[in-house]
Amino acid sequence: MKKTFKIVLSVLIILATIALSIMYISSHDIAVLEPKGIIGEKERDLIITASLLMLIVVIPVFVFTLFFAWKYRASNEKAKHTPDWEHNYIAEYCWWGVPLVIILVLAIITWKSSHELNPFRPIVSDKKPIEIQVVALDWKWLFIYPEHGIAAINFVQFPEKTPLNFEITSDAPMNSFWIPQLGGQIYAMPAMRSKLHLMANEIGSYRGVSANISGTGFAGMRFTANSTSDEDFHAWVQMIKQSAKPLNLDEYDQLVAPSEYHPVTYYVLAQEDLFERILMKYMAPSKEQ
Repeated sequence: MKKTFKIVLSVLIILATIALSIMYISSHDIAVLEPKGIIGEKERDLIITASLLMLIVVIPVFVFTLFFAWKYRASNEKAKHTPDWEHNYIAEYCWWGVPLVIILVLAIITWKSSHELNPFRPIVSDKKPIEIQVVALDWKWLFIYPEHGIAAINFVQFPEKTPLNFEITSDAPMNSFWIPQLGGQIYAMPAMRSKLHLMANEIGSYRGVSANISGTGFAGMRFTANSTSDEDFHAWVQMIKQSAKPLNLDEYDQLVAPSEYHPVTYYVLAQEDLFERILMKYMAPSKEQ
């Protein structure tokens, strides 16, 4: 009776753990598992595939650990004791062969996905991409639309099903730009021009965050990524052009100063080469100069 109780209790604990995990995942919004972009979908599939492959090894290990601990416990006098037993070739093939096959499969998947999901690789589409320049500041995000002549703080808007070509740098300590439902993060560093290509599959509002701890105001360094129709996007651009204040070098110098939980602010871009100037701030002067 005691053995049966222990077995039933162990099974119930395992089932309860699995049930609680499923309940948590189904009742909480996990952004990377609910992608809204072509890149995010591929990254989600990659996460799930890799996790399932690794569970082929992980699950048997835990099952056998519990089984051996129960079967060969001190109180079980019927357990077979074979101190002179050296090899079981079937067992050897299993615990060496299966992991090797899984590692080989993961290596192939990693090789293919590393090229397919290269953040510097443009997204092929019939629609013209939108160029958006991103600057990480303390502790806010500056988005510059060089083709449209506008800029925004902590808010980025774009049409659905349109490739987005992000150019990313920093005018503050190293940071990381991330819109979890659209794709993976990319680092932002002073004097470095990173690139990221994303595309939203549908209209919606998505959370953007800083994925790298960067000081006191890190918790509030968030922004909204808004995917709209083409008409709404162009109307938004015109609204900013008619009502926003100019973003020149003097105004930018004020933005660089650290601030926490900065409100959404719109600008008309008065300094066309602002992004290039930000990049060049940290470049070493040439010898000719």
